[in-house]
Amino acid sequence: MPPKTMEPLAKRLMKGVIVLEVLGVLGAYGLFHMMNSSRDFRNTMNRRFPSVLEVYYKSNEWAGIYGIREGDHEAWSTKQD
Repeated sequence: MPPKTMEPLAKRLMKGVIVLEVLGVLGAYGLFHMMNSSRDFRNTMNRRFPSVLEVYYKSNEWAGIYGIREGDHEAWSTKQD
């Protein structure tokens, strides 16, 4: 009886890793899209996960899109008054 190879297990593990990476990318894109389209959602993210919102602001600033952070802070401060 020939020894079993690890090849089938390795293929299954690689497929699993690829599926997890694709799901992670799709989830990150979905989160970015929600934050990019809704100021209320960004306010929720500010309260729950401020570090994630900071990454959103920084990524936009690196892309050359400025003023979102300031607009949000202005809108949120007038909303609280």
